[in-house]
Amino acid sequence: MNDDNVKAEVWGRLLSLLGEKVSSVAIDTWFNDCELVELAAGELVLHTPSPYKRDVIDGNWIAPVKEALRQLLPGEYEVRVLDDAGLAARLDMQRELRGEDEEYTFERFVVGNSNKFAQAAALAVASEQPGRTYNPLFIYGQSGLGKTHLLRAIRRSLGLSHPEYNIVYVNGDDFTNDLVRAIQAGRNIEFREKYRYANVFLMDDIQFIAGKQATQEEFFHTFNTLYEAGRQIVLTCDRPPKEIAHLEDRLRTRFEWGLIADIQPPDYETRMAIIHNKARELGFALPEDVAEYISENMSANVRQLEGAVKKIRAYSDIYGERGLTVAEVTRQIKDMLRENERLITADIIIAETAKFFMLSPEDLKGPSRTRATAQARQISMYLMRTLTPLSLADIGTIFGGRDHSTVINSVRNIEDNVRAGGDNVQTIRDITSNIQTRVESNETKSPR
Repeated sequence: MNDDNVKAEVWGRLLSLLGEKVSSVAIDTWFNDCELVELAAGELVLHTPSPYKRDVIDGNWIAPVKEALRQLLPGEYEVRVLDDAGLAARLDMQRELRGEDEEYTFERFVVGNSNKFAQAAALAVASEQPGRTYNPLFIYGQSGLGKTHLLRAIRRSLGLSHPEYNIVYVNGDDFTNDLVRAIQAGRNIEFREKYRYANVFLMDDIQFIAGKQATQEEFFHTFNTLYEAGRQIVLTCDRPPKEIAHLEDRLRTRFEWGLIADIQPPDYETRMAIIHNKARELGFALPEDVAEYISENMSANVRQLEGAVKKIRAYSDIYGERGLTVAEVTRQIKDMLRENERLITADIIIAETAKFFMLSPEDLKGPSRTRATAQARQISMYLMRTLTPLSLADIGTIFGGRDHSTVINSVRNIEDNVRAGGDNVQTIRDITSNIQTRVESNETKSPR
């Protein structure tokens, strides 16, 4: 809603509604040189050249403006008042963020049962006064599930609402490299000033500092300085703090001071929403059977889902409608499926699940229907759907030729339990962690 005529009309109607509550003299005194400069994404931004008027409006008029807004527009809006310096800083920040992070917004993050807690926590950090809500915020999950998206959405949202903030965004590996360069050049003071004077500190892939003594020492003091100053800290990782190998205990405990939020692989409904949402962003519509095929065969990774849709879009631009059939799409994305087959296998999932329940792999594959075996078997099927590209038919074959409907029911039973926060949640986390550890161990041992 950035059209000048629309903004002028909304502002005029807002002033009229305010005029019904207070005198015209008060309206003219405080709003005569005020203009509405932005109205979008749940935010109304006003500009006045006077810093004094900005402070008065911000202190006394926000509630009446919000009340008038509710009468004009659906939904809730945050109201921000900027003077000349504040508006210039906001415009500078918009130019800086334009292009680089445009796709990484809260509006473009598809929320489902697997990620809604982490999304809500990130949104709270970006919406409330940073440093007072969930500090530190620690978001963890496997690669490609949206951790970086949320981190950049926080950066973008706070960069626009608080352009005066010094927001530091860094990857764990880059933090280490930055420290090495600073030590080599004798610029330790400059390094510390860069990170310890941040209003908001965002680090992606914190696991990369583990096992690096000097980096952990420096990060420990950086964390303490920021935390004690009430500055917001948000960290992402591929696992919870307690499972980060070679991480100092003093750091581990600090990561657990605030809120820990996990992101799980998306369930079927969320995968479908992601696929259709990405297609809409790219300006085309996917047939439902094609979306279902992608969702059934790419289940573990949001990034992979979006990559598949992009590839299909490019193919359909060349071949038109015939590029949007299940048969054609199967050919288009088969290489993408193969890329993921070498990582987590059905055998690893069965072995680790059986070990967790003190059963044998043969127990899970066989006909036994004891309660423990049935639970372990259903969890194995669920993990295969979320961690591998195996189809429902493939999974049924692995488990002794069980039919399509049996696999669907097993997967949905576990999904329902996870969605409800049932007793399978922690079990799945533990088994998944064991699977990841085994895969990493296998990759370390295998020749390069």
